[in-house]
Amino acid sequence: MRVVLDTNVLLSGLMLPDSTPGRIVAAWRKRNFGLVFSEPMLEEIARVLAYPKIRRRLGWDDELISRYIVLLRFEGEMAHIADIVADVPADPNDNHLLATLIASKSDWLITGDGDFDGLSGQYPIIAPGEFARRFL
Repeated sequence: MRVVLDTNVLLSGLMLPDSTPGRIVAAWRKRNFGLVFSEPMLEEIARVLAYPKIRRRLGWDDELISRYIVLLRFEGEMAHIADIVADVPADPNDNHLLATLIASKSDWLITGDGDFDGLSGQYPIIAPGEFARRFL
């Protein structure tokens, strides 16, 4: 199974390992499924990891953030989304996530973001809790 993991779910999983997102991240580390990324996703993850509050919470510096992005690139699959038209009407800033799902033909986009609620009938979008119930 291949999934696209929303940045918020990934970061929640890193910061709260005992939470549902934490269980999802742990399952990925055990190779229970593969993660798919795109360049805009990795850029967003790096940007959010650099927020002072997140850096402090994780205890990460610039080098650790860079290493983590390299790890994600190496351990994940990269989708090329340049030619993909994707529209998340509620939040165009999330278009890259939907484009990654479409381009990669992944099995799921795991997100808790309500901006995707109206799209779940058209695309395989699932909330973290539901994913955990069904697959973990």
